Amino acid sequence: MTLQLSGLRVLDLTRALSGPFSTMILGDLGAEVIKVEPTPGGDMVRQWGPFDHDISVYYLSANRNKRGIEINFRAPEGLALIRRLALQVDVVVENFKVGTMESMGLSYDTLAAEHPGLIMASISGFGRTGPACEWAGFDQIAQGYSGFMSLSGTPESGPMRVGTAIGDLTSGMWLVIGILSAVIERQRTGRGQHVDTSLLASLMGLLSVQGQRYLSVREIPQPSGNLHPVIAPYGTFEAADGPINLAPATQAMWLKLCDLLELQHLTADPRFLTNAERMQNRHELKRLLEERLRTRSRMDWTRLFIDHQIPAGPINNLEDVFNDEQVKAAGLVESIVHPLLGELEQVGLPIRSSNDPQRRSIRRPPPILGEHTREVLLQFGLAANEIDALLRTDVVKQFGYAEAANDSSEHT
Repeated sequence: MTLQLSGLRVLDLTRALSGPFSTMILGDLGAEVIKVEPTPGGDMVRQWGPFDHDISVYYLSANRNKRGIEINFRAPEGLALIRRLALQVDVVVENFKVGTMESMGLSYDTLAAEHPGLIMASISGFGRTGPACEWAGFDQIAQGYSGFMSLSGTPESGPMRVGTAIGDLTSGMWLVIGILSAVIERQRTGRGQHVDTSLLASLMGLLSVQGQRYLSVREIPQPSGNLHPVIAPYGTFEAADGPINLAPATQAMWLKLCDLLELQHLTADPRFLTNAERMQNRHELKRLLEERLRTRSRMDWTRLFIDHQIPAGPINNLEDVFNDEQVKAAGLVESIVHPLLGELEQVGLPIRSSNDPQRRSIRRPPPILGEHTREVLLQFGLAANEIDALLRTDVVKQFGYAEAANDSSEHT
């Protein structure tokens, strides 16, 4: 991928998923990202399974294209060091509980007083003001609070969480948009700013027509499972070997679908004449369509429908997805050599640039805890003897330093 953000230096104070995901996107786009992890143990997500040779795949999923350093956040010298680094970067990203940065003496106002061009970017659970501003930011809690869960599931199942941490991931993406906007504004004015989002705001930003449906006509959408809330037939149907998505969104497509399924009589059935009637009788219609769809495989039907301009596709599991020819042709999976794991495959940045048709976005594997501490601190102007003193007093940690120090002491 063309490195559009090359030269942008980012101090990443985030942990878990929402913040690291946002800084990973910045890294994918070419920014220099310094991931600062606390001692002991680093980012909490390193403890979350499953594990690939003792390394959390959760951590692997959101931390590539970064260099990693380890600092003691509880030591005054550690906070002083973080402040020193923050005053030399373009962007500081954090997702602590509201008020934490202030308590550490690292608020935006404090840092901007010395570094007016600084951009600070924050993610919280529920925003920086209001009665829930101090609530911890957990994805499932936010999915429920935002109304997002009420739109998923079925009338029988009740509200259902989305199968990935969509609040975390979406807030990370919204934050990147805010950061890029602030970078452009700074080019014009020379001044930085504090941008923030929350899991609540990010999920509400995705409510789209369902949110507008309530705001405009005060309808409260109910969960409709895998069926479209306002179009029928449209949704998931069972074929001979599993489920298929089928989306004949217009009346013309409905008529063509009946023709392809050899169910022309349904077009004259008063229960199914228009979309309004089909919505009222959608469950009976689904049963009738599935009687026919169960006679052939998902891909047989998919190819037939696509050939006749009716949107359709199989519902894949992840084994299907990562072995799919379209996924392979699109180059959506990249690999990088990890120092402990060897070849590491990852889903790359899902953006293609005409300036870089090869579209490789992964340049660095996710860092080992404390892997680049000495390297980064030297780059930020600390003297070698100063770094050694910080290492000896455990204000910072360097991967391999303790082992090397022990080996040295044993031979003196």
